[in-house]
Amino acid sequence: MPHPNDPSLRSFIDVSPSSDFPIQNLPYGVFSTPANPTQRVGVAIGDYVLDLWELEQDSRLDVGPLGVFSGPSLNAFMALGPKVWTKTRARISELLRHDHPELRDNEELRKQALVPMRDARLHLPFAVSGYTDFYSSKEHATNVGVMFRGKDNALQPNWLHMPIAYNGRASTVVVSGTKVKRPRGQLKPPNVDVPSFGPCKRLDFELEMGVVIGQSSPMGGMLTESQAEEMIFGFVLLNDWSARDIQQWEYVPLGPFLAKAFATSISPWVVTREALEPFRLNGPAQEPVPLDYLKQGKPQNYDLELDVSLRAASANAPAGISRTNFKYMYWSSVQQLTHHASSGCAMNVGDLLGSGTISGPEKNQRGSLLEISWNGTEPVELPGGVKRSFLEDGDSLVMRGWCQGNGYRVGFGEVEGTILAAE
Repeated sequence: MPHPNDPSLRSFIDVSPSSDFPIQNLPYGVFSTPANPTQRVGVAIGDYVLDLWELEQDSRLDVGPLGVFSGPSLNAFMALGPKVWTKTRARISELLRHDHPELRDNEELRKQALVPMRDARLHLPFAVSGYTDFYSSKEHATNVGVMFRGKDNALQPNWLHMPIAYNGRASTVVVSGTKVKRPRGQLKPPNVDVPSFGPCKRLDFELEMGVVIGQSSPMGGMLTESQAEEMIFGFVLLNDWSARDIQQWEYVPLGPFLAKAFATSISPWVVTREALEPFRLNGPAQEPVPLDYLKQGKPQNYDLELDVSLRAASANAPAGISRTNFKYMYWSSVQQLTHHASSGCAMNVGDLLGSGTISGPEKNQRGSLLEISWNGTEPVELPGGVKRSFLEDGDSLVMRGWCQGNGYRVGFGEVEGTILAAE
């Protein structure tokens, strides 16, 4: 049987070379339809969703306990482990191949199992057990450090020795398309003596990737590089919305809190680690050399293009404001997970790790408005004479990401959010 990543594979479903969802991808999500409002697990293929619950009921998929795809999250499937993930992806690939008749020639099953994407409502793909947000782009950390501490003290002494992070809120992780209300909080600009309470005035986005943990680890243990890698089920696009003015007042001495707790948006499709395998590469050189438990024996970064566009409330169309790549991340996802567990912290199925804002070395590769507008001093110019330093009510932000193969792309779709006025 051909490997599911084989670039020569074709599906019997017509898939455009520019589609995010060719047969080489097969990302998992949770969907429902007007005709069947039950949430269940599906896989994206071209302009369709393949209903895995239908295939499981028809005995075309045998993954273990019956009903693993019938629920409103991927958690039960992820808990079955990497060997089942690999076997299932290979079987789905076989069923969709252009030269395999089992599904292709079964008209009744095709009608039941293939749902046009336009008819599908996409939901949060997994139940988020816990959420941790990292700070792992050297370019982003340097930009922010220069802004607030000066060029000579841009990176804190610990930054080059370990992945820095804080624990966020799983309760406000939402799926793409969920509208985000402007947060409220304590505000204290430098030129006033006492704080006030009110809506955030410096609302921002953060371009990130989210790591979806598919296996648990015991409390008190540690992880090797290979163990951490096998625990990663896949990746999503992630927008960690940020209230910069609330954060500026609250973050000393314990770091981000309410400024990051009001909303985190993720894309509805989880692209598996296996689908990204052909796009692995080495990340930036790490100097000083990490401590032994963080050393990597093989490439753990990915050549993954990322794009951000902003549609101002008064505009009819979005405009691109950033284009960067996941390959620039200084600390890899595997190092982040290894470090997270190193103290003895237990990891759970459904944990979400945010990569931290992804910025590249060039000005047009910055992954937040804080950087793009340089803390509001250089507003970004949009079509129609509109300028933005931070997000305003009615603004909509869209992030997209993809790995480009030879004649196909492995993409994530998009994560979108529109800002509503604070209550």
